Amino acid sequence: MTASPELGTPGAASSELFRAVFRRHAAGVAVITAKGESPVGFTATSLSSVSADPPMISFGIASASLSWRVVSETAHVGVHLLGEHQRELAAVFARSGADRFGPPTRWRDGPAGVPVLDGVQAWLVCRIVSRVPAGDHRIVIAEVVAGDAAGPGRPLVYHQGRFNALRD
Repeated sequence: MTASPELGTPGAASSELFRAVFRRHAAGVAVITAKGESPVGFTATSLSSVSADPPMISFGIASASLSWRVVSETAHVGVHLLGEHQRELAAVFARSGADRFGPPTRWRDGPAGVPVLDGVQAWLVCRIVSRVPAGDHRIVIAEVVAGDAAGPGRPLVYHQGRFNALRD
């Protein structure tokens, strides 16, 4: 097997290569929430639109995460698109062991009892329709049942291992 110059030396892909490539991929920042005995949530950059009719989204979640235990059993999740003013909120929901729903996080019970974060650019409550095993993660596919797109600000993005604002 010969390698083309743009691909470099052929070989097996590694998790290090994968991470290096995706650090270069700018992605919107979302927080996914769910209701268990207590609320759970995590920062996600894997949010994708799946279908417009019916409206559906997908996201990835680590199978080993504490949030997965709740997401694996719940019927609904909250999806929150963060604004550039919410870097600290993104960091709190990304930090293992953090009190994600304590002050200064502002939230309320939304449709289906799902925790809905205040001050986000947009939020959705979605009914889970599928959980697909994918390596060390699960891909969750969910149908939108409620939401609001009227929040303030410009989007927060994740690039090169940092939360960033868009530039014109």
